[in-house]
Amino acid sequence: MLKKLFPFIKGYGLRSVLASLTVICEVLLEVYIPYLMADIINIGIANGDVDFILRRGLLMIGMACLSLTMGALSARFAVTASAGFAKNLRAGLFQRVQGFSFANVDHFSTASLITRLTTDVTNVQQSFMMIIRTFVRSPLMLIAATIMAARLNAELAVVFAFAIPVLAAFLIFIGTRAFPRFKAMLKKYDAMNAQVQENLIAIRVVKAFVREKHEDARFTASAEAVREAQIKAERLLVWNMPIAQYVLYLCMIAVCYIGGHLIVAGDMLTGDLMSFISYISQILSALIMLSMMFVMLIMTRASATRIVEVLTEKNDITDSDASAALAVSDGSIEFRDVCFSYAKDPNNLTLSHINLKIRRGETIGVIGGTGSAKSSLVQLIPRLYDVLSGSVLVGGHDVREYKIKTLRDSVSMVLQKNVLFSGTIRENLRWGNADATDAQIEEACRAAAAHDFITSFPAGYDTDLGQGGVNVSGGQKQRLCIARALLKRPKIIILDDSTSAVDTATDAAIRRALRETLTGTTTIIIAQRITSVMDADRIVVMDEGQISDVGTHDELMARSEIYREVYESQQKGVA
Repeated sequence: MLKKLFPFIKGYGLRSVLASLTVICEVLLEVYIPYLMADIINIGIANGDVDFILRRGLLMIGMACLSLTMGALSARFAVTASAGFAKNLRAGLFQRVQGFSFANVDHFSTASLITRLTTDVTNVQQSFMMIIRTFVRSPLMLIAATIMAARLNAELAVVFAFAIPVLAAFLIFIGTRAFPRFKAMLKKYDAMNAQVQENLIAIRVVKAFVREKHEDARFTASAEAVREAQIKAERLLVWNMPIAQYVLYLCMIAVCYIGGHLIVAGDMLTGDLMSFISYISQILSALIMLSMMFVMLIMTRASATRIVEVLTEKNDITDSDASAALAVSDGSIEFRDVCFSYAKDPNNLTLSHINLKIRRGETIGVIGGTGSAKSSLVQLIPRLYDVLSGSVLVGGHDVREYKIKTLRDSVSMVLQKNVLFSGTIRENLRWGNADATDAQIEEACRAAAAHDFITSFPAGYDTDLGQGGVNVSGGQKQRLCIARALLKRPKIIILDDSTSAVDTATDAAIRRALRETLTGTTTIIIAQRITSVMDADRIVVMDEGQISDVGTHDELMARSEIYREVYESQQKGVA
């Protein structure tokens, strides 16, 4: 696990080392101070030597100030190093997620990935800061203080030989049982975040149906589940600090009792006992810090495991064997006996034995009932998912032979769910082509029937859309997404029910403009309305993951019962 996280220290390794080195200096100075105090009592006060007391006192003050300076420097280095480590880790995770296929994202869920990028990374960051400081300071303090205590009186130091193993055994007992509880707690966090995300995305629906109280109750239940998981996880850990203090205070009582007898017997000096008690305090402090760090590491182990799961997730779609020199020559498409399953299960197929040839520049309509796998079919073309068996060819080559960037740069896809990003309309459109000129942007928007409504805004193309395009309607959002896709100048364009929110007149205007604009471009239109595809070169009728029929509107009206029923039901609706 550590091997996977270690590379993210890059750029902050020196600060991490300096944080540890300065804390080592701090501990060594701090541990030597009680030894000087013993000399002051045993020699200076016992002999009434004021000069000796002043010299040793000034030395103690100087060492204390230097120790404080080293501690402050260590804290500064540790904060900087841990913040940089967290930045690198988040960037690495985000980059990894960006490379995931849809199947990889489906495996984790969006909410879980958000938790891993935020809460889990924060936990690991805090532990990293503790490791380069506390993990160095506390064991070193424990060892150094024990050695110094043994130098003062080996007989008294035997007390620690009994106390420390007892405490260590107790901490191990807690840790082995607490880890699975914290892992379960983080899963509850995932579920709560998923609910928050879902609610905020659908806030308009919630308000439209007056479901605020229902959503409040659902969230309260999720928050309660997190609370219960936290209590269960930390129920063991609450014993950590009391037990540590109990063991060490017993040590202190034992030392005072035995030390008092040794002083009375003349086998130990008063200053040595005072210093020994100071070392007990240092050892107590070190053990308490170790126990706190132990708790943090238990929590972090669960978070680190979840982070490493993302880093080591095998990408469902790779192009390592693809040729960088191979370019998409044209927009021809062929499905050869394609079977596909989201679960990768041949007994649970979403698409079954699909065979279809689409010529370059052809316009293809796709019709079918809900759940007939229309979207699943077209998502195989740009390799958003991979086939289970068979092959999909674009430009005469299997899509797996292309570099993913090469393939997807040649395919524009307007998904069912239209997504816009924070920023201006112009910035969103340039996702299709970062170098597009204003004239090209306007041309694409005219083709998508978006230019008129854009210019009606006071700021025109510089209108800020807000998060997710909240300032525009569903139909306007669809037209902006179509314009963005057109700016790519693709060899294949896929419109997945992307005009469902516009009126029939606008739909017709968009289809007319697309025919004029996309000369030579293969166009695939998935639609619920037959009027959106009836003038296509051919129409594919999907039914339960299979191609039921392929033909023109007239041909399908004559021989396809499914197509005819859909057409007649829609015409009745118009009438």
